[in-house]
Amino acid sequence: MVDSGIRNAAENMALDQSLLAVKSKDDIPNTLRLLQFSPNAVLVGYHQSVEQEIREDFCKRNGIDIQRRITGGGALYFDEPQLGWEIIASKNHPKIPGRVEDLYETLCKGAILGLKNLGVNAAFRPKNDIEVAGRKISGTGGALEGNAFLFQGTLLTDFDVDTMLRALRIPIEKLKDKEIESVKERVTCLAWELGEVPKLDLIKDAIIKGFEEVFSVEFERGELTKKEQDIFKERLPYFNSMEWIYGLRRPLKHRHELRAVHKTPGGLIRASLVADAKSNRIHYILLTGDFFAYPKRMIMDLEARLKDTSAAHDELQKQIHDFFSEKESQIPGVEPDDFVSVIESALEKMKYSELGIDFKDVNRIFTVNSSFSDIPKCSILLLPYCSKLPECEYRQKKDCIKCGDCNVGECYEFAEENGIDVVTILDFEDLLSTLKRSKDDGVKAFVGSCCEAFYVKHLEDFERIGLPGVLVDVDNQTCYELGKENEALVGEFDSKTELRTDLIERVLKKVCQ
Repeated sequence: MVDSGIRNAAENMALDQSLLAVKSKDDIPNTLRLLQFSPNAVLVGYHQSVEQEIREDFCKRNGIDIQRRITGGGALYFDEPQLGWEIIASKNHPKIPGRVEDLYETLCKGAILGLKNLGVNAAFRPKNDIEVAGRKISGTGGALEGNAFLFQGTLLTDFDVDTMLRALRIPIEKLKDKEIESVKERVTCLAWELGEVPKLDLIKDAIIKGFEEVFSVEFERGELTKKEQDIFKERLPYFNSMEWIYGLRRPLKHRHELRAVHKTPGGLIRASLVADAKSNRIHYILLTGDFFAYPKRMIMDLEARLKDTSAAHDELQKQIHDFFSEKESQIPGVEPDDFVSVIESALEKMKYSELGIDFKDVNRIFTVNSSFSDIPKCSILLLPYCSKLPECEYRQKKDCIKCGDCNVGECYEFAEENGIDVVTILDFEDLLSTLKRSKDDGVKAFVGSCCEAFYVKHLEDFERIGLPGVLVDVDNQTCYELGKENEALVGEFDSKTELRTDLIERVLKKVCQ
């Protein structure tokens, strides 16, 4: 057993590589390593892109190290109170199962027993997490070299969730406060479970005893060997280099943050996920909303089930249906296919680049009664009155004189040049009557502009009228953000939103051909 103490992220990663390299030549015994980080660090998995997984500006402003692990898996935030544990051993050890899934569970048992020694009732959650009552307290991952493997985990002792959410690119930007709180509920730590953080020596002893029990051994406490130290010194400069930290990144065009919402009788479901277009896999997913799930933890279990799974329809549908058939759980008013629908609506946005939409804009487009790729030819553009200047004499009129004082005129000009009717919507009732009249007049589809909050709240109204449409998000503070939605509904909102004219034009080009 080696306690390597408190080191920075590059030193800890270089030590990982050094111990695994020496063990691959069988020059050291099977080893348990305990480690800590200072300063705080974010660690991307071996196959990940820093730019896609980490909020670099936030980390650099706050003195958070950015590093790459030699193990796969997702990005994680490792602050100073956390304790890391690792097993570096031969694959032919009699206690090591051959199947990777069984190996994960066996090796996690050491940390689980350690937690139980501390009075925390932890359990294994496939594929590779340790949880307490559905809340993650330790994530794990591994790497191979020759006949040796390194398997590592983090034990959350006292955790700063807010900093983690800001440091990692977890897709929470559009979540409401209560939904963000539900994201925070997906993790836990010793401080929350026990009411305090035990002394570090007690935590370490508990973990050591847990692994001793799993492997039926007694660990000898030791120091790094000369070979380990020599390789560490040789490789540390590389782990400090931009080549290691950034050079292994995958092309940015393949990995995307995607969002979608879906209304059910049981409430709204919001899917926020990260997917890889090249491999067609879901990398990470959050499922939030105002539905009720019994037991509460089953949503976390479903998210875990869908992590790193295929995004193909048949496989996604099978995973979700199998999950609900295996679990004793209920979500009143929500069916398994509702989850399939909202996730596939998010995944559909991976195709938008083929339709001329940049990936930075895909989550600014909302659809009703049709997918974007199947939308019928559009002949009408609806713009909100709040996109005109408050003092404009045409703010409460259906048309626009295109004076150039705001960007509404740009949309009028582009639409009219392409034979598209443009209407300023004056209030909520005007929107409903315009949509109904347009449908009755034979309009096949519409393009409009509104904020996401309006879209979510009135999705059922759009669906009830039945006219297919594409809606483009607005900029600036909206009536919902300012607490003035009631005024806006009757046409009395006194602030101005900003149209995304370039995106509206690109959407019109697609749906008006």
